[in-house]
Amino acid sequence: MTSRPQSAATAERDDQQRTTQVHYPAAGLYPDSGGNGHDRTAALDELHDTVRRIAANVERVLVGKPDVVRLALVTLLAEGHLLVEDVPGVGKTSLAKALARSIDCTVSRVQFTPDLLPSDVTGVSIFNRQSSEFEFRPGPVFANIVVGDEINRASPKTQSALLECMEEHQVTVDTTTYHLGRPFMVIATQNPIEMEGTYALPEAQRDRFTARVSIGYPDPQAELAMVDEHAGSRPLDELRPVSDGHTVQRLVEAVRGMHLAAEVRQYAVELVSATRQVPEVRLGASPRATLHLVRAAKAQAALSGRQFVVPDDLHAVAVPVLAHRLVLTTEAHAARRSATDVVRAVLQRVPVPHGGNGQHR
Repeated sequence: MTSRPQSAATAERDDQQRTTQVHYPAAGLYPDSGGNGHDRTAALDELHDTVRRIAANVERVLVGKPDVVRLALVTLLAEGHLLVEDVPGVGKTSLAKALARSIDCTVSRVQFTPDLLPSDVTGVSIFNRQSSEFEFRPGPVFANIVVGDEINRASPKTQSALLECMEEHQVTVDTTTYHLGRPFMVIATQNPIEMEGTYALPEAQRDRFTARVSIGYPDPQAELAMVDEHAGSRPLDELRPVSDGHTVQRLVEAVRGMHLAAEVRQYAVELVSATRQVPEVRLGASPRATLHLVRAAKAQAALSGRQFVVPDDLHAVAVPVLAHRLVLTTEAHAARRSATDVVRAVLQRVPVPHGGNGQHR
């Protein structure tokens, strides 16, 4: 029996998880041992235990996709937002809802449609006759995890309602600013194939998503296991929280404190800067992309059991963090070059830091 051709989404997912194995000397890249080393180790142990339980919970729903679940958790710990982009029926909404239900915190879901208004997302002020004052009724963005289903079916005007809350964790309505709780994460899904009745995400919107992931079709064994487990029940309805919002926020703070050597920091800047100099790219990655790349690399390092970031961590998250932000030229599209190809070429071209003296390999 001949094997089926590998889907583009599967190929992209494999590329996202491919890292370059390089050995680095201890000088510079590793943190100096300090008095709070025990505290950092305890925080790392708590992170591993919490992430393991959340991942196991999500994988009960999304069978055979551990790499996708890991990237979702990296985005969560980086205090970012996740764009799940793939064809219908592969589990985009299930991934978002399973992650939301695995954490005991406030969760809301928005079904984006062409007639959805910005006030349906952020909230609206309503006049109270008894008090003769306007009262603010919060919208679904006032939750720790917001699931936005088929985000590209709403008009650009409605999509822009998410810009402020995703970047600044606040909402301004009628000149009054309302702050959102922590943690705060938007998990949005969209179908890149069906374009009828949809509106492409503006670049400002795409740039606010920390990472983009494509789930892809499962392999035959995983699909068979899914049929056996899901045909007679709905695992999503049976999920119970295995962590809570306070714990997640504490882990987010721990990830922020991960050691980042000057050489690795410079390497991240060089990677992002290189995307702006590629001839096939009309619009390269923004400075916000540099921040998201570093935050995601810190989360990746924490999940790998380290208290410091190495270039391999940047390599592991570079494609999902950078590719969706690039706008290619017409010539690049004609040559069938993808943003993933461009990021992969940049990773090959930019020298990897080697040692603590600032030299490059």
